[in-house]
Amino acid sequence: MYEKTFPNKRFKHTLEFLNKHLTTSSTILDLGVENPFSKIMKEEGFTVKNTSGEDLDNDQTVFQSEKTDVVTAFEIFEHLLNPYTTLNEIKSDKLFISIPLRLWFSPAYRSKTDMWDRHYHEFEDWQLDWLLEKTGWKIIDREKWTNPVKKFGLRPLLRQFTPRYYIVYAEKSPLTPKGGM
Repeated sequence: MYEKTFPNKRFKHTLEFLNKHLTTSSTILDLGVENPFSKIMKEEGFTVKNTSGEDLDNDQTVFQSEKTDVVTAFEIFEHLLNPYTTLNEIKSDKLFISIPLRLWFSPAYRSKTDMWDRHYHEFEDWQLDWLLEKTGWKIIDREKWTNPVKKFGLRPLLRQFTPRYYIVYAEKSPLTPKGGM
């Protein structure tokens, strides 16, 4: 996945955001198979367990067997057809999600060679906020950042100032019943 580029800026922002809200004593269930960022979290001192690559649209049993302090989903929810069900099944009280934002000047990402590397959803920030609210999560903090590329053209120019990534820290809301407002 990172053969040609490594998302240093995204990883730096994500780690800073995580460290802002968590101590290394927190146990983390990181959605998705082990990846370069889950290794970075472990090197930082966090206890991290990854899911096994199961299709979270169809199988949420990992949430029945894994009770951790925190669930992280970095660049995962845009791949799910039904993130609502997954969010409803999370048992942890803290959640970190990052997503690539929908860019009006660029089509949704779709790998032609890897069926798992496709974006079904490219969210606007308000859409993820609403999804979290509907599934009983309260947003505590959020950030956005750009992802400039070193190319010439209109799209690279727009990427200089258009936010590309959105990260959210949320906690289970005791006031909102699960699954509704």
